[in-house]
Amino acid sequence: MVEKISTGCLTRDAILELFDVKAPPSSTPVNGVVTSDVTIDTSRDLWFRLYVPAVSEAGGSTTLPVIVFYHGGGFIIWSPDRKPYDDLCRRIAGALPAVVVSVNYRLAPEHRYPVQFDDGFEALKFLDSTNIEGFPANADIEKCFLAGDSAGGNLAHHVAVKAGDYDFQALKILGLILIQPFFGAEERSESELRLKSDLILPLGASDSTWKQFLPEGSDRDHPAANVFGPRSKDISGVKFPATLVVVGGLDPLQDWARRYYEWLILSGKEAKLVEYPNVPHLFYVFPELPESSMVITEMKGLVQSFQA
Repeated sequence: MVEKISTGCLTRDAILELFDVKAPPSSTPVNGVVTSDVTIDTSRDLWFRLYVPAVSEAGGSTTLPVIVFYHGGGFIIWSPDRKPYDDLCRRIAGALPAVVVSVNYRLAPEHRYPVQFDDGFEALKFLDSTNIEGFPANADIEKCFLAGDSAGGNLAHHVAVKAGDYDFQALKILGLILIQPFFGAEERSESELRLKSDLILPLGASDSTWKQFLPEGSDRDHPAANVFGPRSKDISGVKFPATLVVVGGLDPLQDWARRYYEWLILSGKEAKLVEYPNVPHLFYVFPELPESSMVITEMKGLVQSFQA
């Protein structure tokens, strides 16, 4: 797989085939992590996969942070039980260590904006108010971090903004982790044009995704896509968590991620930008790539900075 990526032979079809494989939950530890599926609302197919590292069973005074993860897929495909995401969240849970909550949200075009954002926020409210079977006693929802990749990164941002105005009972969001977040605008960025024929995320695919997700008749300057545009919400006065933004140098979305980081700084928010120059979109689902482990190390660094 590493050779395919480095030689440009990794095709969009090959990526999609990887995500065709589903992984069931496992009550037996796999790489030191137990998983189970938890239902929030059957009528909305709203559920999450819970990842509990073996360290949580050791007891004692050690508490575990909680990572709420939103998967990518352009708001139109995939789910937490797709094997690449199951593997990724298992790696995160074991490496940090942390309890990971990987949220399944409804998809476009059957369910357009703002359904995905509503589902993502509902998962936080559920965590805050529900006694969840299988949730370890030493999981600390006062040390909660939102994370997401691609469209899930976009979703995580919007959930964080909404959470800033919400009074949770116990849950506290300390950090936000956006891995190659899916933002855009009517304007074309330099990287979008330069990489418009990208094998994993060509420009036409991005445009099609926005059309299926955004309200009918909307353009890409809609605040859901262009979060730093003229119609977007000013977050300078919003309670907003410390944010890690991860960029890939072969990703068509890279310019938007950098612009997002700059917008956070201008808005007076704490943010860190991490760039890996030689990786494409979705690099983090390939454990063979060293950068895939590096990004988990960056996540661990952010989480540990709040554990002093």
